[in-house]
Amino acid sequence: MANYTAADVKALREKSGAGMMDCKGALDEANGDIEKAFELLRLKGLKGVSKREGRTTSNGLIVARVTGGTGVLVELACETDFVAKAETFVSLADSVADAIAAAGATDVESGLAAKHGNATVADAIIDQAAILGEKVELRKVGSISDQAVDAYMHRTSKDLPPQVGVMLAYSGADAETAHDVAVHIAAFSPSYLSREDVPAEIVAKEREIAEETARNEGKPEAALAKIVEGRVNGFFKETCLLDQDFAKDNKQSVAKVLETAGIKVSAFLRYRVGA
Repeated sequence: MANYTAADVKALREKSGAGMMDCKGALDEANGDIEKAFELLRLKGLKGVSKREGRTTSNGLIVARVTGGTGVLVELACETDFVAKAETFVSLADSVADAIAAAGATDVESGLAAKHGNATVADAIIDQAAILGEKVELRKVGSISDQAVDAYMHRTSKDLPPQVGVMLAYSGADAETAHDVAVHIAAFSPSYLSREDVPAEIVAKEREIAEETARNEGKPEAALAKIVEGRVNGFFKETCLLDQDFAKDNKQSVAKVLETAGIKVSAFLRYRVGA
């Protein structure tokens, strides 16, 4: 007969973030001792870390940290939405983001090497993954700086932590408009800040596709140059933040809104879980 209660199982699940059957098995083995069961989950999990390496981490969350004029955006990934919303996973993500921000890390490699308590972020992730029984990985780390940084976190589901995170680095005093632009980025997902930031080879490919498409449509030769230019401008309007129509007023471009507000954007980051 089990010498633990449903409340004990619930408590162990909340403490560990592990599944119900794993928690029951650990409590059985630990004769109902929650602390011993927690350690058993951890030790058994560590043995299975290598076996989970090939698994897909399509869930997780985005965390932002802003200190002065520097912002850090982090994606911590896991396998299931059950773990993504577990308190232990959310706490891990918060502590990892704190460690990365404190270390001034700017990419995944330096983020994993950042000091986390008496160990590193990499160690903390491995240790928690063992308890959770899932593959957990630091997928993205980015950092931007300017006079000010705005962060916007978006929940695609009320039951999950933020799945989309945006960070905007700018100079200027209109923080409200800067935040509106960050929200716009979350919704419209630009790939570049300005058309000058688009790699030349990508622009050349777009011109090639536009011209080939126009010819296949039987457009007159004399009109090709104008048609191609129009379609390339359409590509810029879709992928470049400054060229996009502003979400709150589509009669103005983002560039015009920023100019009116006296804001100059130097960089942005947009992360979506699994993307």
